[in-house]
Amino acid sequence: MIFTTTSRIEGREIETYLGVVFGDAVLGVNIFKDLLGGLRDLIGGRSATWERELGRARDTALANLTEQARALGADAVVGLDLDYEVLGGSNGMLMVSARGTAVRLKPASPWRAPGAA
Repeated sequence: MIFTTTSRIEGREIETYLGVVFGDAVLGVNIFKDLLGGLRDLIGGRSATWERELGRARDTALANLTEQARALGADAVVGLDLDYEVLGGSNGMLMVSARGTAVRLKPASPWRAPGAA
């Protein structure tokens, strides 16, 4: 699956637009991770715990988006956008939303004219 934040893919032509696809992930951060993250915020520096959780949420959202795109017969998603939100009264939930347009690309031409880029 090809992902791009742009509306086209360099060197490839879009054959069909299949529709908007979504992938979401909402993860809770447990009290121990929350305490460690809060301590890191207090003393400064990066929070490896929150960075790991953010990466996990992003990977889950993209996997869900990929599954939806493949179900439509897509081989690429253009206009990909990722949004991050903190949810809950104590900001204990992390949400990552991914969305884009699923497309089917025309087959790549195996032959290029001399001098073509």
